[in-house]
Amino acid sequence: MERLESYLHFIREAERLKNVLRTAWSSEGRQESTAEHSWRLALCAMTAAWEYPELDRLKLVEMALLHDMGELYEGDISAALLPDPEEKYRIEEEAVNRVFSLLPEPQKSHFLGVWKEYNEESTPEAKLIKALDKAETIIQHNQGKNPPDFDYEFNLEYGKKYFQEDEKLLRLREKIDEDTENRMKE
Repeated sequence: MERLESYLHFIREAERLKNVLRTAWSSEGRQESTAEHSWRLALCAMTAAWEYPELDRLKLVEMALLHDMGELYEGDISAALLPDPEEKYRIEEEAVNRVFSLLPEPQKSHFLGVWKEYNEESTPEAKLIKALDKAETIIQHNQGKNPPDFDYEFNLEYGKKYFQEDEKLLRLREKIDEDTENRMKE
């Protein structure tokens, strides 16, 4: 019963991601939450996994769902306004240590390990999720009903380095950039 209570406490705490707003807007014009972004990134991961049968599908989905848990308490800091990356990492690491501490072992260590793997880009799964994270953000920017002063130019350079070493990701990025360019013409 104690483990069940831990799980419930963690799930209740993670609900806070539904209230963390990002600098992206939905197709209906409301600001997107971090939880919504993580959900769609998980869909991207599930879909892309078919193109990468050598990768661990479960890890891809776990990583997509956990990658932004560091935003739980301090919120989302836009890449366009990115402060010192080490400071951002420290703040987010404190947050994941706090929320994952609600879980019993081995979940606590496993979730923390997946989160660190993503941030360190130490595996092929982490590299793919990093690229898809950037792709999902740009797709949302292109799909969203954004404010009139929205900076689409930012999309054209955002996270480009994560697509460079993989032909499939390069083709994906070309298509997304084409969508951005079309959106800029509107």
